[in-house]
Amino acid sequence: MTHLGLYALQHRGQESAGIAVSDGEDVVCHKGMGHVNEVFNADVLDKLHGEIAIGHTRYSTAGETDLRNAQPLTVSCQKGQVALAHNGNLVNAAVIRRELESRGDIFQTTSDTEVLLHFFARSKQTGVPESLADALDRVTGAYSLVALFRDSVYGIRDPRGFRPLVLGQLGDSWVLASETCAFDLINALYVREVEPGEMVILDRRGITSLRYSPPARTAQCVFEHVYFSRPDSLVFGRSVQESREQLGRRLAREHPVEADCVVGVPDSGVPAALGFADESGIPLKLGLIRNHYVGRTFIEPTQANRDLGVKLKLNPVRSLIAGKRVVLVDDSIIRGTTSRQIVRLVREAGAREVHVRISCPPTISPCFYGIDTPTRRELIAATHTIEEIRQYIEADTLGYLSLEGLREAAGDCDDRYCLACYTSKYPTAVQEPLLALRNRG
Repeated sequence: MTHLGLYALQHRGQESAGIAVSDGEDVVCHKGMGHVNEVFNADVLDKLHGEIAIGHTRYSTAGETDLRNAQPLTVSCQKGQVALAHNGNLVNAAVIRRELESRGDIFQTTSDTEVLLHFFARSKQTGVPESLADALDRVTGAYSLVALFRDSVYGIRDPRGFRPLVLGQLGDSWVLASETCAFDLINALYVREVEPGEMVILDRRGITSLRYSPPARTAQCVFEHVYFSRPDSLVFGRSVQESREQLGRRLAREHPVEADCVVGVPDSGVPAALGFADESGIPLKLGLIRNHYVGRTFIEPTQANRDLGVKLKLNPVRSLIAGKRVVLVDDSIIRGTTSRQIVRLVREAGAREVHVRISCPPTISPCFYGIDTPTRRELIAATHTIEEIRQYIEADTLGYLSLEGLREAAGDCDDRYCLACYTSKYPTAVQEPLLALRNRG
């Protein structure tokens, strides 16, 4: 079941994958570099015996691309064996790590997640929930966690709810995942979100809910709705597909253009393109075909991989594009290099004009909470005007969705989203030394 769930969450990380399982006595973990189907096969799964398990797919936003950083991380301490999987980033991890190392602590990875295990093992609390709460009280940032012990699984979400974590039910069993699409694959029923600041304990007694942290102002990552999550998921209690279509509709109202067809950049740009086409009345055409055996270029670890990935991933349908004025709808422009390559592909296919429309505002600030945009110099919108970006990507026109349009389309009626990548207003204090660490998704 965990293996199948990871298939559904492959889009969240393609660098490594792992599963930890407990048979009630021992915790065993298998992990490796690559996609889920590369790390796990029938022989490997046959050796993972047990009734409870957690899994993880990773892309690095802190810590090198290295097997030692693959998750779940496992340790043995006086509180027993524990396996931990983490989605997010701890913004004070670098400072904490230096302090612990100065006291003589030894680290096995360069991942920020490991500091949590150190605090958990060192806690003077005797109970597992209390020790976890004690460890979490020492860190700041984004963390949706699943922790496996000998006879239980813990699900934990940070007090601001940066990253998603949902609870489901499968018969008499409980399941946790980053997105509801994982539940669909295993025929589990979505029950609810794990609330910000909540710890849920899943064991033979059923489910126990604890509030380990006082309420904080919610800061859910809006980029989950713009790009990161799958459109067939419910994230933060809202349909991702609905959000993206609304982004496209609002974009069409804010940046109308005379054109012959609307083409969405597969896959994450297609729902917004559908909304743009419906609102503008310009027909939607499947003018770019994606090779689904190639991963997501945004989350590839190196720029060289991203550049090659564009041509491997996308190919234009010349009969739909040649001689046409094309509206090219995409979810974001991060570094600009991918957008320029896509515009060139469309022009080479014979497009007469290429009008680029982006279903979010310009990304001007790095994310410290689990999205791989760690420095301002990598963000084209942080150092260039919109006109300069248009020239760089070689588009005839360029239009970004406004911040107000983004909030309206994503249903942000109660100021619950983190918008720091578009505003530079961070919901927590951030520390630049984090850049020396660089975690996962």
